[in-house]
Amino acid sequence: MFKKILGTGITRVLNLLVGFITMLMGTKVLGPAEWGIGFTVLTDVTFLLIGVEFLAGSGLVYFTPRKKLSTLMAVSYSWIALVMGFYVLLFWVMSYFPIAFDRIVPRGYEGITLLLTLVYSFHNFNLNVFLGKEKVGAFNWIFLLQIFVQVCSMVLLIFVFDLRDAHAFVYSLLCGYVTAFIVGFVLMVRMAGHEGKDPFFLTAKEMLKYGYVIQLSTLVSTLNRRMSIFLIRQHCTEDAVGVYGAGSQVGEGVKVFGLSVSMVQFSRLSNLTDKEEIVALTIKFLKITLVLTFLALLALVCLPVGFFEWLFTDAFGQVKEIILLMSPGLLFLSAHMIFTHYFSGTGIPKYNLYASLVGLAVTVPATFILIPAIGILGAAISFSCTYMAILLYQWFVFKRIAGVKVKDLWLTKEDWTWCKAEFLAIFAKNKN
Repeated sequence: MFKKILGTGITRVLNLLVGFITMLMGTKVLGPAEWGIGFTVLTDVTFLLIGVEFLAGSGLVYFTPRKKLSTLMAVSYSWIALVMGFYVLLFWVMSYFPIAFDRIVPRGYEGITLLLTLVYSFHNFNLNVFLGKEKVGAFNWIFLLQIFVQVCSMVLLIFVFDLRDAHAFVYSLLCGYVTAFIVGFVLMVRMAGHEGKDPFFLTAKEMLKYGYVIQLSTLVSTLNRRMSIFLIRQHCTEDAVGVYGAGSQVGEGVKVFGLSVSMVQFSRLSNLTDKEEIVALTIKFLKITLVLTFLALLALVCLPVGFFEWLFTDAFGQVKEIILLMSPGLLFLSAHMIFTHYFSGTGIPKYNLYASLVGLAVTVPATFILIPAIGILGAAISFSCTYMAILLYQWFVFKRIAGVKVKDLWLTKEDWTWCKAEFLAIFAKNKN
């Protein structure tokens, strides 16, 4: 199990490094305004993916061990086509209201935003299928391919083709998504074989019932970021969006631990039936994630302001303040990911939806009050407040369902022994 976590962790660290290199090119070469536009486009794509992932998102991890892959593909691909058709129509209608539309999607980037959403939808389908099949290695290799092609494309676009605006970033995203989708699709089709089919509409109904809860529960995190960017653009400047984007991306680098552990957790729990084993693993995963995330945050907040000004340019001096204010929320977020995958992996994602509604009740007033008052620092405070509320709700629900107590979260000698055994097993010779 640790081998899968380690492999996923290495992949996420490499993704973090690539993201860091991309951000350096974006902030130093493109400047804060153009980087802000690129960050806004990426956030818009994330927001649009919510609609797509009702039937083509992380719910596939749960259904892949339970349904025929050919049927899942037919349902998801049909849904992607339907949702993308709706988005095209929506963008066409919104084009008649250019002032409002420009505040949501940067002018001139409407088409590429839709294309990125479409390609990533198919690519994301492949990744979720690999997780559902517990093919974590394939997932990691496809993910690595995506980020490698992305950073190489951005280097070529900037330094060879001399493209010095936000298009360099969004085109590099497109190159990475397309390449990874093609390779992932070939691997997935080979894996599918001839396993037959399930009833199309019955499968779609089950997936929608499960998927709408998961996607509504992810709405709060996307809304938090999207609302923050919208309000920053409205009350501040395009440069401020770039500064906030850089600060949040650096801070969210510590998510590498939560993402690595929770993805392996989700894949594993979706294939387990023993409730006691599920709870025990969840608590172990939670402890590991919190410790690693806390240590990473501690190292990050100790970096001086001058380091970030040297790294990005003097225009990004507020990055340190953003990271400090987001730090509590990032720790809460790491635990939130573990609880979210526990509820999803055990077939009760409704509690993630309820948690999101709690978070949304905090996000809306916090962003509308704090951002007009103190700008990008208000967005960072809103982030922390939101995830504190979400985590508190999830903990109380988990505590009631699993029958655990606060003292169960303390690290014990058994935890260290388990971690040591799992870690040493990575380097042990294969006895089979």
